[in-house]
Amino acid sequence: MSEIRRRDPRREWIARNRLHPEHLSVLAEQGGGAASEWLGPNGVIRKNPHAIGFIGPNGVKRIDRSGAQQGGQAAGGTRQAAQDSRRQVTIEAPAFLVAVVPELSGGRLSGHDKDLLGLARRLADADPERPGAVLAILFGEHKEEGFGEAGIDRLLHLDDDAYAGFAPEARLAALSAVERELAPRHWLLPDSPLGGADLGRRLALRLGERPATGVWQIEADGEAPLGWRCTARGAAESLDIQRPLPRVALALAECAEPVDETRHAAEPLNLAEAIPSALSRIEDLGQVAVDPAGVALGEAEFILSAGNGVKDWDGFHHAARVLGATEGASRVAVDDGFMERHRQVGATGTWVTARVYLAVGISGAIQHLQGIQSCDKVVAINLDPGCDMIKRADLAVIGDSAEILAALVAKVEQQRGGQRDAA
Repeated sequence: MSEIRRRDPRREWIARNRLHPEHLSVLAEQGGGAASEWLGPNGVIRKNPHAIGFIGPNGVKRIDRSGAQQGGQAAGGTRQAAQDSRRQVTIEAPAFLVAVVPELSGGRLSGHDKDLLGLARRLADADPERPGAVLAILFGEHKEEGFGEAGIDRLLHLDDDAYAGFAPEARLAALSAVERELAPRHWLLPDSPLGGADLGRRLALRLGERPATGVWQIEADGEAPLGWRCTARGAAESLDIQRPLPRVALALAECAEPVDETRHAAEPLNLAEAIPSALSRIEDLGQVAVDPAGVALGEAEFILSAGNGVKDWDGFHHAARVLGATEGASRVAVDDGFMERHRQVGATGTWVTARVYLAVGISGAIQHLQGIQSCDKVVAINLDPGCDMIKRADLAVIGDSAEILAALVAKVEQQRGGQRDAA
């Protein structure tokens, strides 16, 4: 028998086709390597334009529909192994501090918060000989457990009831106490309407600083007082303004890459002196109930979206009301007249940034996946286990959408009824 190694063109094609059901198993047989380049039959090196991180001829990064870049299940095992192999970083005696005040929307670090922490790491790690530490200041209760993975070295958690809700004066007093005791070199806050923009401007006024707002990029500058120059959006985001980076900066989303290669200590930190109580002139009367149906898709945090696979529309609308979700739809459902045009999600509709996106009966066209790429968690209900939406989803449920939604609604109603009975 000949010892010449024969090529298997079909398995090579499967290794390059990330949407094939056997793609992961074939990659495992080949050693887990990503088939981004291979030798063609004529000796020409071929490149896979769909490989993760591939930059096209026009400098545009190709979209990954497998879910690997979005933290989906398609590459769950590989992603978990990559997390476990992160380099552990502990900074015992930092040369300076970079203070970050994340918003913790929903009790967890948002994508904006993680981008802000990535920016803080750039400032702290610029000089390997004299590294700084990233200090995160948290207000109120939270549900986050991955502070170390986000790049935090020191953690100051202030969970007093005085900081709950809208309490800018109490939070400003706490930040002023941190300034007096720790004197961070930089203060970074998210430039967003959820509270970071307001608190950052208040802090800059208290410190006598002229803050930089709308920051989306920084670069080293030896002539700047702090060694950095920032680029910020100005004139209603119609032009970029460059200036030396001040102590207080309000940064936009995607201002830096989130931390993904190192684990940090996230050591708890306490202030030596008690924070003086501030006499607040603002009284928070609590949140106002809002009808989810009246919330715009671009502002919704929980979206229940329907596609061509939904047949029981009355059950879908009932599920949205019970779950308290804002309704969305794919283009097919809108074109068929089941949903209004302003409820269309995707590149040809509305780009959404929901914390939870529940896709029911949506196969996952590329335009739709583009519109949900900024969502934190994606849950998919579908009959087809090989569709693109299942590959993108963080949690996938295979089955009939009407039966699954009915079971979910029954479970929610049962739990709410039990809570009322217990009360």
